[in-house]
Amino acid sequence: MIERPAAGERAVIVQLDFGQSDLDDQLEEVRLLAESAGGAVISEVFGKRQSPDPKTFAGKGKVDEIGAMVAAGEADLVIFNHELSPAQERNLERELKCRVIDRTSLILDIFALRATSAEGKLQVELAQLEHLSTRLVRGWTHLERQRGGIGMRGPGEKQLETDRRLLGNRVKLLKDRLGRLSRQRGVQRKARMRGDVLNVSLVGYTNAGKSTLFNALTHAGVFAADQLFATLDTTSRKLWIEGAGNIVISDTVGFIRDLPHSLVDAFHATLEVATHADLLLHVVDSASHARDEQIDEVNKVLREIGADRVRQLIVWNKIDMTESMPGVERGEYDNIARVRVSARTGEGVDLLRESLAEYARAKAEARQKAIAEAEHEAQHDYNY
Repeated sequence: MIERPAAGERAVIVQLDFGQSDLDDQLEEVRLLAESAGGAVISEVFGKRQSPDPKTFAGKGKVDEIGAMVAAGEADLVIFNHELSPAQERNLERELKCRVIDRTSLILDIFALRATSAEGKLQVELAQLEHLSTRLVRGWTHLERQRGGIGMRGPGEKQLETDRRLLGNRVKLLKDRLGRLSRQRGVQRKARMRGDVLNVSLVGYTNAGKSTLFNALTHAGVFAADQLFATLDTTSRKLWIEGAGNIVISDTVGFIRDLPHSLVDAFHATLEVATHADLLLHVVDSASHARDEQIDEVNKVLREIGADRVRQLIVWNKIDMTESMPGVERGEYDNIARVRVSARTGEGVDLLRESLAEYARAKAEARQKAIAEAEHEAQHDYNY
């Protein structure tokens, strides 16, 4: 069993400027990521470059500056808010004499902490092993790995003692297990679809308030917290709405910029609930300065998993923090385009329910029309 690190593991954050326009938002996000992983950020190092240094990503002068910060603060690790190559990680660890992890490792580590269901743990382990397969030559010893720490949790002692062949076998086994679970979910999904209920999936950037909204709508008691990736496991509930009957609503894992491809692949089975939904409630943190960029990042992942063709209803959440009023905005053909709510206070949630009822009635009417047309066609063929 891998030992959990003590709270407050001391970390130095590195954020380099390669011409990005939203550096402040990126820095705030990596701070939250480090804290979500149980770290205590003791210092931050900035720099501007035209392109990454092939050997150390940051360049010699900046690496010396990072080393001085590490020594002064007795840091346990350095977190680069960038993607490092295996060689860059090794070179940096050799120069800095401490652990170095990149953004991908940090996100994977948080997922390892949050996973609670059997399927969630399988998905996280698969993503970690696939990421680890490029870093087996790092040179950390078995005992070093066993101590744990941010970026070092999971997938476990047994796999890390194996060579690439055995690791590949484990990856294949995990994919087979997840494939079986995906097929089981497909059977359950078809059963729900035969019931002709509206299937709704909550999507959005991490910490946008999806789980809080899910609880406000369904009273499900799903864990919700003001932290990144509070929810990993998909939860579905039936929701009865006046004038529309039952609908099925599902809460899903949050997205984030530069979400590791290994995580998207590993969680593809979980995210399938979005691809098969009738409607996506795209929850947006309206109080965030980076909300437009966050919307783009969510849509990018939806395209990656094949859910970009599913109809979206934007839920403009956290209006209690922006002094906006609850309301419904309509777009082309008088369709509902956006609902302004506060999941925390409940403002506007009744308007969202009414909007869902409108979509549910539209689906029922479309189905009745399709049935009538099919019956008419069948009668026409019979008469012919």
